Amino acid sequence: MTTNQDIVKKTTDYMKRSITLKIFSIGILILLLLIPATMIQHLIHERQSRRDSVVSEISQKWGDSQTITGPFITVPFKTFFNDTDGKTKFNVNYLHILPETMDISGEIKPEIRYRSLFEAVLYNTKLKFTGNFKLPSPSQLNINSNDILWDKASLSLGITDMRGIQDKIIFSFNESIYDANPGLTTTDLAAAGVSTQIKTLMSNDDNDFSFELNLNGSEQINFTPVGESNHVAINSSWSSPSFNGAFLPVDHEVGKDGFSANWRILHLNRNYPQFWEDAQYNVVPSAFGVKLILTADIYQKSMRLAKYSIMFLIFTFAAFFFSEILNKQKIHPLQYIFIGMAILIFYTLVLSLSEYIHFNYAYIISAASIILIIAGYAKAILSNSKFALWIFGLLTILYSYLFIVLQLEDYALIMGSIGLLVILTIVMYITRKINWYEIETTA
Repeated sequence: MTTNQDIVKKTTDYMKRSITLKIFSIGILILLLLIPATMIQHLIHERQSRRDSVVSEISQKWGDSQTITGPFITVPFKTFFNDTDGKTKFNVNYLHILPETMDISGEIKPEIRYRSLFEAVLYNTKLKFTGNFKLPSPSQLNINSNDILWDKASLSLGITDMRGIQDKIIFSFNESIYDANPGLTTTDLAAAGVSTQIKTLMSNDDNDFSFELNLNGSEQINFTPVGESNHVAINSSWSSPSFNGAFLPVDHEVGKDGFSANWRILHLNRNYPQFWEDAQYNVVPSAFGVKLILTADIYQKSMRLAKYSIMFLIFTFAAFFFSEILNKQKIHPLQYIFIGMAILIFYTLVLSLSEYIHFNYAYIISAASIILIIAGYAKAILSNSKFALWIFGLLTILYSYLFIVLQLEDYALIMGSIGLLVILTIVMYITRKINWYEIETTA
């Protein structure tokens, strides 16, 4: 007669023997371990947000990313209309005139500031502007020449963060000297900046200008190509620039001692003319410049690492599972959980260490620690030195390969895909002669 104890014993024996059930339970464990893996990614985001807030705080006190627009001339003019009572009244509108030529040259002096564990890239730049304006002829304007207030014209320069200005800005225009004042006549071209009222405008193309700008900023600097012909020449001791915006430099050199770059842009390359009324055009999309990037973005690399967590869980669990099959030694699900948690701790260990030491060193220390722990645990629970050495070799190959993939940023996807294909091929080759049905019925 079959007792309840016999039924329980048979059920327990079946659960121990069932390969399908074992695979299913391992899959469930991997899915459960994805919950802490997701929490690790949130932790990386949290640390990155903290870094960004600290960098933003430092930048606000020094000077934010700068975009320079101009110089440009703004001239008020009157437009007349009749009100409901038939009385003639007028509004004041603005004509904006861009320079015919604009040459900018200067040097960017970078500086790294630290706050706690975080660092921010700041810079000071001294720029020289030269060029000239050509006024549009009356026939080119849809404005009565008597309504244009040429004596109220102003020369303006857009600067996104005024806190970065370090010296007085003195405009030289038509051989006259003008001190720049804060504020713009209108915000049609730029939201903030400096301007000055100019006394004389020549009807020909001899409206020459020049001035120097001493400006602080952080991370990047951009220029708006307001000239009919624009030439920008920048050099710096920063060795890892990123040229961005609407235009790339026509030539540049980047080395360990810094970079130099030259941009040449025509008015035909952008989508606005040399003069217009009020806010008819938006000049912002045409801005271009350079960003001073930190090559060792530990949070970006840590996030890329964390995305491989499921792959490491699957391959490591698969190695222990095949050990069960080939050596006929049982591993408890709780032991799988311990192994999985050790794999996940690797990612938090890399993140925490890399905030103090170089990312590569943090990776090597973390990987070596986890490999030794898992290999030692394998020897302890299975009493099999050969398998422990096999696990040691497998994890060493996996972590070494992942390290190589991280270094090859542009080829990370293809290298990762090839690596997965090779590993899958090896697993299929090793297990090609295993009769899974026979193992399940005879286990």
